[in-house]
Amino acid sequence: MIDDLDRIMLVMDAAFDPAFGEAWNRAQVGDALIMPNTHYLLAGVDGSAPKEGQNAAGFALSRGAADEEELLLIAVDPVHQGKGIGSILMRRFIESAQDRGAVRLFLEMRDGNTAEALYRKYGFDIVGRRRHYYRRGMGEPLDAITFALYKK
Repeated sequence: MIDDLDRIMLVMDAAFDPAFGEAWNRAQVGDALIMPNTHYLLAGVDGSAPKEGQNAAGFALSRGAADEEELLLIAVDPVHQGKGIGSILMRRFIESAQDRGAVRLFLEMRDGNTAEALYRKYGFDIVGRRRHYYRRGMGEPLDAITFALYKK
């Protein structure tokens, strides 16, 4: 039977381009899931939680501390991209983090990631940059951009 870690890893393996080295391996995700204040969301093909035994179309993984929460990973299987699942996951992430008391939300992405439009749609603004953070084999390193959303 498929469990939630399996569901996350199936999306992870499909969604993240190995050229950027952003995907986590199974041990990293498994270790994160057992840590206190780590939260995850799964989305099925219609954006709601997948039914028992069904694969996920997307996921979000976050970690909270005090009155802050960081979106560690968000991904939608490429087969299901363009159907609004990323937006549903972002909305659910923001609402659930704020329900847990978070007033500041953070996330980080590599410069040039097309997900920037999604983050900005939900009110995230750039608050920092780490120069040459992402290494790409023999390619030019890319900056990491930090975004934040403050509860109004």
